[in-house]
Amino acid sequence: MHEKNTRAREGVQLSAAGIAIGVVGCVIITASSVYTALKMGALPWPTIFTSITALVCLRAFGRRSLNEANVTQIVMSAGSMVAGGLAFTIPGIWMLGLSSATSWPEMLSVALAGTLLGLVCTALIRKRFVDESDLDYPVGTAAAQTLRASRAGGRTGRRLFGSMAVAGAWCALRDALGLVPALLLQLPVPGVAFGVYDSPMMLSVGFLMGGAAAAFWLVGALVGQLGAVTLASAAGLWTLEAGQGIASSLGMGLMMGSGAGVIVHDLVPKAARALRASRAGSDGEGAEALTDVTSRLDRGALALLVAAAALLACFALGLGPVVAAVVVLLSFVTTVMSAQSVGQTGIDPMEIFGLIVLLVVAALGGTDQVRLFYVAGVIAVACGVGGDVMSDFKTGALIGTDPRSMWFGQVLGSLVGVVVATATMCALVGAYGTGAFGPGQAFVSAQASVVATMVSGIPSPAAFGAGLAAGVVLYCLGVPSMMLGLGAYLPLYMTLTGALGALAKVAYDRLGSRGRAGAEAGAATGAAAPQPGGETLGGELSHKDNGIVVASGLLGGESVVGVLIALASVVAGLLA
Repeated sequence: MHEKNTRAREGVQLSAAGIAIGVVGCVIITASSVYTALKMGALPWPTIFTSITALVCLRAFGRRSLNEANVTQIVMSAGSMVAGGLAFTIPGIWMLGLSSATSWPEMLSVALAGTLLGLVCTALIRKRFVDESDLDYPVGTAAAQTLRASRAGGRTGRRLFGSMAVAGAWCALRDALGLVPALLLQLPVPGVAFGVYDSPMMLSVGFLMGGAAAAFWLVGALVGQLGAVTLASAAGLWTLEAGQGIASSLGMGLMMGSGAGVIVHDLVPKAARALRASRAGSDGEGAEALTDVTSRLDRGALALLVAAAALLACFALGLGPVVAAVVVLLSFVTTVMSAQSVGQTGIDPMEIFGLIVLLVVAALGGTDQVRLFYVAGVIAVACGVGGDVMSDFKTGALIGTDPRSMWFGQVLGSLVGVVVATATMCALVGAYGTGAFGPGQAFVSAQASVVATMVSGIPSPAAFGAGLAAGVVLYCLGVPSMMLGLGAYLPLYMTLTGALGALAKVAYDRLGSRGRAGAEAGAATGAAAPQPGGETLGGELSHKDNGIVVASGLLGGESVVGVLIALASVVAGLLA
């Protein structure tokens, strides 16, 4: 009877309606994620956005199960991290002028190999990293809270899609019609692009990020951009060009130092404790943590997926058997690192993990530059998928979703994402050309630029080394060195816009505090008071959740319209 109930529950959670909604949403979210990652040099988690969208869409079919909505949002969001893995690595090939050396089948193979490896690893580590660990997975926890709180009526949908429409229209006015400028409040500051980027998306990134993270982002920009470039060159310490190289090298070092800090501060001590605990246990307790997750048939299927990924790496990408074996082995190591990072901080520095493996493979020798990018791409995709799946597993653990339904939803969404992410990358290259990628170009592609710099040579090894050491130390001290590095590396106008979004969040929260004070006073007279789950007695979302809904809609609206404009450019070029 228990097995029958379990199967019935799984069927409801992984429904035909949910799959159809999820696949359509996955196409949109994946394409927009490629655009967002390339345009902004960052990729905010789409989980909150997709959770609310899944609820709204399923309610149109009369379905109100939170677990069904969770599986639907998993399908919907799965391709976003595949998109991030590609966007954070592959454009570096074009930045180095090697565009003729890559093709869409190779990009597709990079995405597919990384996806298969990430899926296999998450199937093996779910129990240890979710059920048996104390990792918070802040994004997964927030998604669970949003699903619980989102029992509001049509107002949520109107806020979500209304804000998407506003941002999309604004993007069309700016990019397609040219009726509004891209940069506002520009000042002639030597060496840096000083101004405010006219972007609802960038404002939303700052809003969702919050004040503390945005503050470190801004500090990194002030030190790296204004300090190392403008002020230092004005003082005669070096030229503007040299200062720009120092700023970018410092930013890269801080970002890589943050990734190394995860290993030094978080993973190595925990791995040592786990090893000691495994040795102290009896009857192979360490091995049981894996074998309890899957049946023998499942393990055979997972082994086939690993073999398929190895064959893709070896033959489709031309890495050779030794390098392919190294990539497969290290993909599991780095995906575990990614799960740990996401579980603790909600940050998945997938390109940093890709760079680590890239450097290992480069040290072996015999691998050309293009294939080094492929190595980084496979690892970045695997880590992106891994972090996303583990975060979703946390959501499911909190609201009671079946793990198998979630994993199969992730498989479906990830495979759709592989195709859509590759097609979107090709569409953007066709529309804008390979010269549109890199610092100061239409698509800043910050992470891919970091990878390209590591492959071709660092502008300032001293600044990079200093940033690397500082990044490790700062991370161990609890300082978000990743955000400092991002600020030092990204154009200043993006940072300033993100900071404005964070200021808007501070003001919005203060308004919410006043509203809560009024609600508490009204509760004494019988008015609806806020409830612990973020709802009021009338079912309305809390002030905080309403802000997340609107900000997510603004972010999604601009990114979706940006992709549509790019696709329209491709079609126009074909018809010309």
